[in-house]
Amino acid sequence: MISNSERARIADAIRAAEGRTSGEIVCVLARSSSDYTYVPELWAAFLALVSPWIALALTHWSVERILALQIVIFIVAMLVLSWAPLRRALTPRAIQRTRAHRAAMEQFYARGLTQTPNRMGVMIFVSMEEHYARIVADDGVAARVEQRQWQEAVDVLIDHLRENRIADGFVAAIEKCGAILAAHAPPDGSGDTLPDRVYVI
Repeated sequence: MISNSERARIADAIRAAEGRTSGEIVCVLARSSSDYTYVPELWAAFLALVSPWIALALTHWSVERILALQIVIFIVAMLVLSWAPLRRALTPRAIQRTRAHRAAMEQFYARGLTQTPNRMGVMIFVSMEEHYARIVADDGVAARVEQRQWQEAVDVLIDHLRENRIADGFVAAIEKCGAILAAHAPPDGSGDTLPDRVYVI
């Protein structure tokens, strides 16, 4: 999704932003927050359950023939709906956002942001398939910053993502988050405790 040079740009932006604050910034870029493998099964089961009623209404088939039709419909639907783009298109937007939110929170804990000494960690998370972007702030900084300020950083990030300028979006969001952290968590000599990099998952 991003080149090595773009990863280096993002890492440089993190280092520059953290040079003005005791806070930590971590970036995570996910291709997808879930594979949604259960979606074809649910749709195939639904179609297989509905098909006997349609067959009963339109035909005079025997029970055995209708049951065979059910099995065929389930198998064919599973095969067709397992195609990734179609599978994702059939996944409700609310479920995609829920999965992306859960993935963001899992990454927040997995990347050690809750273990910083001053609890001033911020994670910039993007999940491409779900078109989802979020900034998650640890307790130390979240209580001091209005949601509007984080949303401004997210909006800048999304504007760049819409133009497929992923690295530019991260750099812009890092600069905004760095400015917020600098205002609420000035340097205290604690040093850099988390890697300055973008995690691509």
